[in-house]
Amino acid sequence: MAARGKHNRPRTSPFTRGAVAAATGVVALAIPLLGATTASAAQPAQAPAAQPAQVPAALTVARVRSVTYTTAHGDTLYDIANKYGTPGGWHRLYKDNRKAVGGNPGLIHAGLKLTVKATKKASAPAKKAATKAAPAVAKAVPAALKTYANNLDGWIRESLDIMAQHGIPGSYDGIYRNVMRESSGNPLAINNWDSNAAAGTPSKGLLQTIDPTFQAYHVAGTSWDPYDPVANITAACNYAAARYGSIDNVNGPY
Repeated sequence: MAARGKHNRPRTSPFTRGAVAAATGVVALAIPLLGATTASAAQPAQAPAAQPAQVPAALTVARVRSVTYTTAHGDTLYDIANKYGTPGGWHRLYKDNRKAVGGNPGLIHAGLKLTVKATKKASAPAKKAATKAAPAVAKAVPAALKTYANNLDGWIRESLDIMAQHGIPGSYDGIYRNVMRESSGNPLAINNWDSNAAAGTPSKGLLQTIDPTFQAYHVAGTSWDPYDPVANITAACNYAAARYGSIDNVNGPY
């Protein structure tokens, strides 16, 4: 807004009154008043200088840092990348750690040291939560010590245990038979040629589930990665139970 007329005179008014009030101190009064006027005029010019300093602070939120993560049983590259906000997702994580992981990104062994590009500080809250929860679940730990082989046999057995906890029917033979027909036991199998693929939702994983089906029948406690062997088997068996009564009743494309 433009300054009004009543703000144009006060600069000379204090000076004039000071000169009239003391005849012998005109110069002494004029100098401090002039200095004060100059300083007050300079203050507004200094204020904006502090504002640009705040801009870079906002740019540090998405700054990427490298952390070392030790894999545990049940980890997937998808879950780790999602947890730390890795730019490029699990594909980037696998590329950065291919030597440690090996040729199959779907098979993650416990105890691997992975270098993770992180934009989230997800590890610290997770440790605090685990520490607080430890006393409450301490009694349940012995029951969770069962381990499974990191192969088709182990994946099926782990899935069967999870299915039993959730009341999902199915047998080892029924799962194995359908896995061999659908993917030949390859957890990274993908169908890029059928009608599902043409519709943009290719079938994936051991039991060849499409993403909408996997998400709709996903079972709590398993990974959200459709290529995760245990998560794929469990979700597919959950779907088969809802539609066919059990995976054991599936003897062809489903």
